[in-house]
Amino acid sequence: MCDTLVAKGGTTASGAMLFAKNSDREANEAQYPLFVPALSHEKGARLRCTYIEIDQAHETHAVLLSRPFWMWGAEMGANEHGVVIGNEAVHAKIAPGVTPSLIGMDLLRLGLERGASAEEALNTITRLLGEHGQGGNCAHKGRFEYHNSFIIADATDAFVLETVGREWAVERVADRRSISNSYTIGRGFERTSQGAEALALEHGL
Repeated sequence: MCDTLVAKGGTTASGAMLFAKNSDREANEAQYPLFVPALSHEKGARLRCTYIEIDQAHETHAVLLSRPFWMWGAEMGANEHGVVIGNEAVHAKIAPGVTPSLIGMDLLRLGLERGASAEEALNTITRLLGEHGQGGNCAHKGRFEYHNSFIIADATDAFVLETVGREWAVERVADRRSISNSYTIGRGFERTSQGAEALALEHGL
């Protein structure tokens, strides 16, 4: 299993926000640090992610990523504004999408490239999730599709984002929090996507 954790400044000895993640991808699946500088893009530019193309943002932030070699996205990373994100595979009673779309690692990188705060990165990910959905093979060898959860943090704020398809729920971190390969948000969510309740009722949850 892989894990992501965050501790806000009020709970740490130094008073600084702490963030950590480990990754359990395949043993021979090279994952390397990648720095991408801040860039400006022409109006109408398109961006090729792992499987699909989407509209490119006019400005993207500098990012440092831990990137599996074969995909566009990343397992974890930070940007020039101090935003950090870690990604986890989660497994629901509702089957994940197999049609190639954005995968969780793409959403993580997009949040870092386009969000100057944890809130902005969160809003970027949820908006793109609603527009494009998530789906496609996330394994270097064989097949492995899944939904995704994230911890998104900056120097002062942190969120847990858990998703199923295009739907999602957000919990604001009060002091410290961790996620792994299962859902963790209960009644403490701050907000959900518009269709989350209807999806749960449709599946008898």
